Amino acid sequence: MKHKLIVFCLICVVFYSCKDEEKSKAVKATQPNIIMFMVDDMGWQDTSVPFWNEKTAFNNIYETPNMERLASEGAKFTQAYATPVCTPTRVSLISGMNAARHRVTNWTLRRNKFMVNPPKGLEMPKWNLNGAQPTDSIELAVHITPLPQILKDHGYYTIHAGKAHFGAISTPGADPTTLGFQVNIGGHAGGAPASYYGLKNFAKENKKDTIWNVPGLEKYHGKDIFLTEALTQEAVLSIDDAINEEKPFYLYMAHYAVHTPIQGDPRYEQKYLDKGLDAIEARYASMVEGMDKSLGDLMDHLDKKGIADNTIILFMSDNGGLSALARGGEPHTHNKPLSSGKGSVHEGGIREPMLVKWPGVVKNNSSVNTPVIIEDFFPTIIEMAGISNYQTVQTVDGQSFTSMLKGHKVNNSNRPLFWHYPNNWGPSGPGIGATSTIRKGDWKLIYYHLDSHFELFNLNTDIGETTNLANKEIPKVKELAVELGTYLRSVKAQMPTNTNTNQLVLWPDDEDVIGQIQL
Repeated sequence: MKHKLIVFCLICVVFYSCKDEEKSKAVKATQPNIIMFMVDDMGWQDTSVPFWNEKTAFNNIYETPNMERLASEGAKFTQAYATPVCTPTRVSLISGMNAARHRVTNWTLRRNKFMVNPPKGLEMPKWNLNGAQPTDSIELAVHITPLPQILKDHGYYTIHAGKAHFGAISTPGADPTTLGFQVNIGGHAGGAPASYYGLKNFAKENKKDTIWNVPGLEKYHGKDIFLTEALTQEAVLSIDDAINEEKPFYLYMAHYAVHTPIQGDPRYEQKYLDKGLDAIEARYASMVEGMDKSLGDLMDHLDKKGIADNTIILFMSDNGGLSALARGGEPHTHNKPLSSGKGSVHEGGIREPMLVKWPGVVKNNSSVNTPVIIEDFFPTIIEMAGISNYQTVQTVDGQSFTSMLKGHKVNNSNRPLFWHYPNNWGPSGPGIGATSTIRKGDWKLIYYHLDSHFELFNLNTDIGETTNLANKEIPKVKELAVELGTYLRSVKAQMPTNTNTNQLVLWPDDEDVIGQIQL
């Protein structure tokens, strides 16, 4: 009798173990593949997809048929925001933190070194210039539980392709594989490629200057191939590896394009010269179309492998286009009707083209007009992956926008969005320099650190930020300044030092600042 009982118990253990294994396999089978398609320095207008209430002349210049295809199969977000420059956006994406909290408020490269001079009249704080790190042992860095690590821990095959720019040279965060990626294709500490040309080995001719050389693509050296194409081909191979391992995959397709150097993609450059664009604009437009081809190639491969219906695609840019004004007047790209460009908290520097395809969930050819911000991608992607049991060492500021994707009406009119940039990017131009900003509803308030003045805009009636209403809407300035100051203090945001007074710049809601507003 005793032996029969033991045998029965063993049978039960095996039976329920099999059931648990089947259940686990079923969960994995239903987990969607996720592609996060990130473009570098792509402006809101650098596409044939209109993200405004009308199609502009710039939308008619660029040819991005695959962005159009993605928009027709999903939703476009007309008010999607990033930070003014690249590394802060990428750290917010991978951590879910607002830049004011994670303190990686400018672009990174060399360990413990400021890469740009401070704004005139200000001394920058000791921001986290070593970037995001998977450990708390790195000085001047933010310790995070990275998004790809969470996905990897829950069964995903995690692939990084292209620009990383998460951490400074010689820190762990410079290598994407320390941040949860199982595969790294071409990613390192550099934020731009030395060259887009395989014939030049994606490197500079000066062999001593190797800091910008794209690593790990030796198989393409000496070949007539554009960097965007090489990265895409390698990403496709990694997708196939995930399929062979029967795992859902997370592909972070982070193109170096369309960042400088502006080097024409030979497949498309002549087309834009024939349209009458000058040489630099034609080169830039060809890079945009090459990026679009990459998107189309990935979508075609998903179709070929029969997994398109179980793959989510999110499309985003890391900051606004590098505007002609920001480059000292040399034409490059345009963000009109938005004001300014990269490096600015004006709309041209932070409002981005964003698309989402989620088969079976997102309505085809739909539009979402509710504002979202880059840190929102972190909880959204985790929710899309069906992950609920996870922990992070960092406080997550982002809010999931999955309910918007499912067509639910979301009233976010009272949700404030924040930008904090106590740094200098480099070129001069309107809105560039040390600032703190809040957007709430239709109103946007910018606080300038150097002289404590405000700009107030109503984006509903003035998308181009042409009319500063700060001296006319004083109650609104005070209301938003208080909310902005309260938030900055709550996350222990850093402020620069005024070199004339040798004092920290005052908070936007300080009595001395508010008192300067005309009555």
